[in-house]
Amino acid sequence: MKNIVYSRLIVIALLLSCVNISVSSQDASAKYRRSSIYSIMIKHNKQQFADSISKVFAVMPVPDKYNDHDLSVKILSIDESKMDNNVKVTNFLEKNMVASRLVAKWFDRDLLNSKCDLNLVKTRGLYNASEFDKALAGKSARGKAMLEDAGEELIGNTFIIANDIRYIDKNKGAKVVGGLFRIIGSAMDAYSGSNSYTSLGNSLGDIADTFKGFTVKIHTYLYQLVWDNESANKFYTQYYSDVSDKSKMEAFDRNRSSYKLKYIGEQLSSGSTTSFMGIKEDEPLVMVRKACQRALDENIANLQKNFEQFKVKVPLDEVSPIKAAIGRKEGITADSKFEVLESSVNEGKTVYKRVGIIAPIPTLIWDNRYMATEEQAYGATLGATTFKKISGGNLYPGLLIREIK
Repeated sequence: MKNIVYSRLIVIALLLSCVNISVSSQDASAKYRRSSIYSIMIKHNKQQFADSISKVFAVMPVPDKYNDHDLSVKILSIDESKMDNNVKVTNFLEKNMVASRLVAKWFDRDLLNSKCDLNLVKTRGLYNASEFDKALAGKSARGKAMLEDAGEELIGNTFIIANDIRYIDKNKGAKVVGGLFRIIGSAMDAYSGSNSYTSLGNSLGDIADTFKGFTVKIHTYLYQLVWDNESANKFYTQYYSDVSDKSKMEAFDRNRSSYKLKYIGEQLSSGSTTSFMGIKEDEPLVMVRKACQRALDENIANLQKNFEQFKVKVPLDEVSPIKAAIGRKEGITADSKFEVLESSVNEGKTVYKRVGIIAPIPTLIWDNRYMATEEQAYGATLGATTFKKISGGNLYPGLLIREIK
């Protein structure tokens, strides 16, 4: 019996450190240009379940339609003053010169000697490495255009999403489950001679006590890195060096505050109760993860709809029938419409041309929300959304689609 209890708590402890359930069989490495995101959470230390929510947020990945541009700080503990949280976040970003840190990450800048490289730009931009290097080395007009293209398509599409996550106490049920966790924790301490399991059991028990009504509301603030001609030229001419250069290192450090972020907008999740079908009552951290993930995905989908610069472009996987790896997680409904874009390169710069319009077939919208498969949601096993063509000529795999209002 002791071994069974011990094994059970080990599994629960692992959930605390890494809650990561697959939501898709799609190839996550599908190659197309993505915007980049740095995702942070605003933690309210005095709020119930603050630590548990922080733990699951720390292992939540950046949305798969974006590049992961996270920095070392993921959780912000802010004071509970009456100052607007948007102001608090903005103050934090400015005080810590986060814009310059995002820029430095793009160029893998070494903090000790300022040595930089363009490897991340080449990789995320899907540039031919040898052609890119050759064009830059020759200081040609095409090389300059390629740097401008990288700025517009990649660096300039770097975003911060700051998520104020608050627990909503709607139900005090499931007391029996909570008590069970506390008893198990106490039993394990008696077995091991410590009190660590009691603490774990109590924490899990507190969450399980509210199992039936666990809900979170997320207020997401969206910022974008300013990367215009002035900031780009200054970086390449005054701060960038592919060898150790003390003068350029000091110049960058002196002028880090010159890099800026612009506030784009915000979104508040609905706070609706998440279905916990597919989750066992002895897996409370999975419940917390699902509630947080669903609310955050809802906000990101709405931000994409409301702000043009934050919209994603996704490739067509098939054309007979027309399919793309996008679905309910991205906010697709029966009323959604998408433009089909053909990309081409003109003198080193990427150009997009609309070649058609498509709409999802209502009964074939993929439910790719977190744990939709475990929930046995309708459409969860589709693997992609199937579309019908509204206008345009012949389509082919690899063309990009972007939602239109």
